[in-house]
Amino acid sequence: MTRPADLIGRILAAALGGYALAYASTGALALLLPVPRADAVYISATLAFLPYLAAILWAFGARSASRAWTGLLVATAPCAAILLLGWPTS
Repeated sequence: MTRPADLIGRILAAALGGYALAYASTGALALLLPVPRADAVYISATLAFLPYLAAILWAFGARSASRAWTGLLVATAPCAAILLLGWPTS
């Protein structure tokens, strides 16, 4: 049976970590797509639910809440780095 603290950790990972992953991947995809900026933003915003869904599935499929958080941080880091560096600049 799952301990309450582990369950709360997973819920927070799914909600907060999933939002962070969706936000970062949406912004990174908008920067990386080789289409006009408005189209890139529209496409990336339309696809934003996919990383969020993946994060939710990962959070509740991982062995522990700490592994869920670690996996989400590892997945979010490259996207956040692209956003922070503003790469590629055009």
